[in-house]
Amino acid sequence: MKKYIVKQYESSYFEQWNAFIGKAKNATFLFHRDFMEYHEERFQDYSLLIFEGAALIAVLPANRVGNTVYSHQGLTYGGLVYSSKINGEKVASSIDSLLSFLKQNGIQFFYFKPIPSFYPTGGNKEIDFFLLKKGAFLERKEMNMAINLAMPLTISKSKLKHFRKIEELDLEIVEEQQLESFWQLVLEPRLFEKYDAKPVHTLEEMTKLKEIFPATIKQFSVYDNNAIIAGITLFEMDSVVKSQYGATTKKGEELRALDFLFINLIKNTKRR
Repeated sequence: MKKYIVKQYESSYFEQWNAFIGKAKNATFLFHRDFMEYHEERFQDYSLLIFEGAALIAVLPANRVGNTVYSHQGLTYGGLVYSSKINGEKVASSIDSLLSFLKQNGIQFFYFKPIPSFYPTGGNKEIDFFLLKKGAFLERKEMNMAINLAMPLTISKSKLKHFRKIEELDLEIVEEQQLESFWQLVLEPRLFEKYDAKPVHTLEEMTKLKEIFPATIKQFSVYDNNAIIAGITLFEMDSVVKSQYGATTKKGEELRALDFLFINLIKNTKRR
């Protein structure tokens, strides 16, 4: 059997890591180093690469806090990312090597937050199976709301009723290249007013990320008489479109502008 080698990520692996993410079975752009490193000062990176001989077969986006490794606290999800050609036996061996490496380096706790099951079109359940065999247990489970656009689209009668009323208004949906209007006039004040909170990403961080990933990060806003009243920031990936931020002003809430925008975006995505 070939030897599996685990190495900690360093900047010299930047190009190799990103090239691997671009071809991996269960990766999204969140695992690209340019995305992971926009907030690198907040986390002690502990990402790992697993090699079979000279071939890179898996990577783990991760950070470390003391004797604990998380995959990954700065991302919506993490998990072990591997080649589309890898089989179950190699997944099991790579997990063995990963856990052995963590133990040898004084890691006592490993928190694994896998990518949601509907993201990878080729499946992603091998990891769960082998981790459970190694004694892993479920600490908590979170709910993801998703629409399968391959199925007929069903919208409640009440929402459709309001949607048709809103369609009669002179509202304009705009895909924007700049984020300032939504961030400064809608998202930040609304979060502060309702929850005394701030967006996870600052305007500067999201602007930088949108410049790096212009085809993936998109901003759609609703205007009423040239005044912005609602908006949604989308992450568009190969098989999934994720609403990262959605917010509305008080006027937009009265007009149900966010429902109006969501329904239009869902219908437009389904027609592709």
